Amino acid sequence: MRRILRWLWEFHGTPRLESQVRSYPGVRPRNVTATREEIDALLAAANPALRLWLLLCSDLALRSGTAVKLAPPNYDPARGELRLITKGQAHMTIPVTQEVRDMLDGCNQQSPETFIRQLWHRGQRRATKPLKSGCDGIDALRWQFKKLCAQVGITRRITPHDMRRAAAVAMLNHTQDLREVQALLGHRNLQSTFWYLDHDARPIKRSMLEIIKRPEWRKENVA
Repeated sequence: MRRILRWLWEFHGTPRLESQVRSYPGVRPRNVTATREEIDALLAAANPALRLWLLLCSDLALRSGTAVKLAPPNYDPARGELRLITKGQAHMTIPVTQEVRDMLDGCNQQSPETFIRQLWHRGQRRATKPLKSGCDGIDALRWQFKKLCAQVGITRRITPHDMRRAAAVAMLNHTQDLREVQALLGHRNLQSTFWYLDHDARPIKRSMLEIIKRPEWRKENVA
């Protein structure tokens, strides 16, 4: 809208009105992060299908909607890697943790069914209801996740996506590198990555400002 109004003003002599268009901030994600204790409790109590779903979110920082759609064509057993297309339509290859690899290797690599659907149907003998088709059964998984939270005593509202954010925060704590976190999350825009982490921003240290201004300050103070 601003561009159109500026163009009309510059080339057609209309009043300059672009400053009258209100600026709206982008929609920001939740800033809730699941704790390690909550994640471990949920994983310990989850059935195999739900456990894999949560591991894909907490170990690999995948979106819950992406994780539920992964199938054998997305997986390279020899390399232990997943190939997928992100929400931003970018191609992404990510290695899997050993625990995830063990679960994926135990699935039928020739089946057209998603990994989570395979594990879900494998549990039918234990009176598990069939996973319904719409959206690869994500609604059923969300319902099971809600019940699981109540079962392990988690009273606050958390979602599988909060586990993705927990993985991002853990990566930042370990690497201190936003680019590493960006690669993990599969973001094209670094601003999107920062929105995941701005609630976890650290205070600036006076010593760091001195080092930026005068690198030799570090040597003098260490000596």
